[in-house]
Amino acid sequence: MTNQQFLKIVLLVLFPFFLWSQTISDKSLLSYDTIDNNYFKVEGNAKKQLAWAKVYLEKSKKENKAIRKARGYYLYAILYYEDQPLKAIRYLDSVIKYSKIEPNKFFPAAAYCEKAGLLVDLRKFDEALLNFNLAEQVALKTNIDYYYVVRDYIGTTKSEEMGEVEEALQLYHENYKYYKTKDYRGDYYSYWFQNTIFGLADCHKSLKQTDSTTFYNKLGYKEATITKNKRYQLMFTLNEGANQVDKRNFRAALDSINKALPGLIKVKNTGNVLASYFYLGRSYVGLGDKLLAVQNFIKVDSMYRVRKKITPEFVGGYSYLIEYYKQTGDKQNQLKYLTTYMEIDSVLQKNYKHLSKVLRDEYDTPHLIAEKEALIQSLEKKQSASYIWIVVLVVGVVGLIGYQFYLKKQHQNRFEAILNPAIPIAENSTVLETQSTTHDAKENQVQQSLSDEIILELLEKLTVFENDKGFIENTISIQKLALQLNTNTKYLSKVINEQKGKTFVQYINELRVNEAVLQLQAQPVLQNYTIASLAIEFGFNSAEAFSAAFYKKYKIKPSFFIKELSKTRHS
Repeated sequence: MTNQQFLKIVLLVLFPFFLWSQTISDKSLLSYDTIDNNYFKVEGNAKKQLAWAKVYLEKSKKENKAIRKARGYYLYAILYYEDQPLKAIRYLDSVIKYSKIEPNKFFPAAAYCEKAGLLVDLRKFDEALLNFNLAEQVALKTNIDYYYVVRDYIGTTKSEEMGEVEEALQLYHENYKYYKTKDYRGDYYSYWFQNTIFGLADCHKSLKQTDSTTFYNKLGYKEATITKNKRYQLMFTLNEGANQVDKRNFRAALDSINKALPGLIKVKNTGNVLASYFYLGRSYVGLGDKLLAVQNFIKVDSMYRVRKKITPEFVGGYSYLIEYYKQTGDKQNQLKYLTTYMEIDSVLQKNYKHLSKVLRDEYDTPHLIAEKEALIQSLEKKQSASYIWIVVLVVGVVGLIGYQFYLKKQHQNRFEAILNPAIPIAENSTVLETQSTTHDAKENQVQQSLSDEIILELLEKLTVFENDKGFIENTISIQKLALQLNTNTKYLSKVINEQKGKTFVQYINELRVNEAVLQLQAQPVLQNYTIASLAIEFGFNSAEAFSAAFYKKYKIKPSFFIKELSKTRHS
């Protein structure tokens, strides 16, 4: 081989590298916007996107522009969201680092928010909320629109992942009031306005407040129709179908769900397709059509096996399938769905922070099967069983009569206690403060680095807040109150928890209920008062919320209290 031939071979081998080097150099001469646009034009091709992200970041480093470095790392982070969340978080930390040096309208707020979303997926809820709050603080100063976007994400996390539905409802109400002041049918605000309405509807549905759910579903559907948002038209239709199942209007439920399902399948909204089949199954259960119920619950299972993802709301069909195949004697399918349920139950217990005792009791299928098997064996002893059931029936009827009398007496006693309390209701908050400042509590506070001076100062400010009746404002939140009292939410929450002996929501609701009772006692005529009007007047989001808070405080319904109080006016 001659030297000339060797040189030609070397040039042929090295030419692609020279070409790539030249290409990179040429790309770095492009504007940032052009590089950014090219990155998103090749979406779906991770290799090409990575190359454009590299060009963007190298250009920003060469020019030493902090906010551009932040954007470059953000382009890297996007590529790893789905498959490598921890790697995405590391890139987002770099975004935060550089955007703090040179912040803009979106960074570092968006980086904090997206990091929080990844932490939610990793089930690190406390760390996620910390990052959401950091995003709030930044956005409140730099981009008020994005501030409310962050609060929407917080609402979703609290309601769907943590079970803190009432707190989420409060956030959605604040967002709703904000968007009502904007062009809420315009291109930007219409999406977030309808998203907020859906959050309100979904929270009321979780709280079994069916009338409020219907109100927001209808409102959301109207807005989606006006703005031609097909996606939300389908979602509000499905959500109302699910709500009608809770109302036991099964025919109406089938009508709504069947209207939404074809569209959801068409746009490949798999999560809501699964929800549709689940609520179709429940509707057919309600109508007594076992075969169609089973068919739809099997579709839910089929989608779970593909997606390997399901939320606690949709696992109830497995109990039905297990029992159905047990009754038909199909042991193979009974075992199949029992095994799948146990697999899902294990995942849910690990991933969801808020699985309540009621949910565990309802879906503890192995335990239920064991109980039923024991019952079947006991029924074989017909003579003794018949005698026992007769005795149980008689005792049960007598017990029920006695229990009803006892409840009536208890309600009357509670009404009297409210009407003539040993300690006036207005003084409750003061008594709570006195009772909660014990020596042990103070020692615990010192251990947790919250000084007595801070505690006393916050208690004094809370007393002013109570006297000024600030709790009646229906958009009050722990974040807003912390700002008013010139403190942070951690200190405020700690003082309310330890000194008042309750959560922030319980504290606000109790103050509102106390104020409502005082006003009712002061009125000579009560016929103009309704639960709904009282709820509005004293800052509650719905009549159901007011009734629940009143019952939690006094263990009687507000309607009973008003009725008995009216009797005393006439006597």
